[in-house]
Amino acid sequence: MRKADRHLLIKQIIEEFPIRTQEDLLTRLGDYQVTATQATISRDIRDLKIVKAPDADGLSRFVLFHGEDDDETKNEEEQRLIRMIEEIVLKVERVHFLTIIGTLPDNAHLFASILDDIKPPHMLSTIAGFDTVIVLSESEEDAKKIELYFKKHLLH
Repeated sequence: MRKADRHLLIKQIIEEFPIRTQEDLLTRLGDYQVTATQATISRDIRDLKIVKAPDADGLSRFVLFHGEDDDETKNEEEQRLIRMIEEIVLKVERVHFLTIIGTLPDNAHLFASILDDIKPPHMLSTIAGFDTVIVLSESEEDAKKIELYFKKHLLH
């Protein structure tokens, strides 16, 4: 199956079924006689900007992140970042030149990827875990600016 066709099927599956893990997704793809490796599914999840969000029962499930296309202007990129902060960022703290961002579980990698794509000012790089992103800045002053920006857009 071609990548584009697999992506369409994955979108359909996560909209129709409560997919909670990559294994669940692989099983559902198997129901459609589609075989893929875990690494391929991981790349597909990243490419499709799939995140985990709580469902009506409070359990995490895969959903499509409602962002913009890649050919967006700087203003659209900032709006995309703000929406993501509002949707998945839970807390923001700063330690010297590091800004530590807590996200919903299993969303840190996507958030760090978006930050790396947008390359906001005052940010050198990111490190992502399961639910934490560390933003590295050149100076404590730059980290303070990043911290204030994120805190300004937190809904919590």
